[in-house]
Amino acid sequence: MFLGRKRRLKVDLGELKDEKGPLSSFLRSKLKVDVTSSGNKVWVDSENLSSKELKRIVNKFVYHRNLMNKYWVALESGVVKINKFKRSEKQEKRKKKGTPPSTIKHGW
Repeated sequence: MFLGRKRRLKVDLGELKDEKGPLSSFLRSKLKVDVTSSGNKVWVDSENLSSKELKRIVNKFVYHRNLMNKYWVALESGVVKINKFKRSEKQEKRKKKGTPPSTIKHGW
C-alpha cells in the first residue's frame, strides 16, 4: 500500500491573533485534517489539499466571521496570509470623533 506524503500548509494570522482557536476548529470541521497552531500561525497537515483551496476556505472563514471589511486573505509563496486593510484604521479613528450637535439659536 502506497502512503501519501502529508504536506504542511501554513496560515499566517497577522494581526488576527484572537481568531486562532475559531479558525483551527473551522478548518478541522471543513477539511477533516490535523490542524496545529503556534504563535500567530496555524499549520494544516493534509495529503491532497492545495494552497489555493486552503486560501479559499480561510477566505470563507473571514467572511463568516464578518471580518471582510477589515481583513483580506492573500496567497504569498505558498503561505496563506490574513492582512489588514490600511484604510480600516483611519475609518475607526474618524468614526470615534463625532461632530457635536449645532447649538445655534435661530431667531425666526
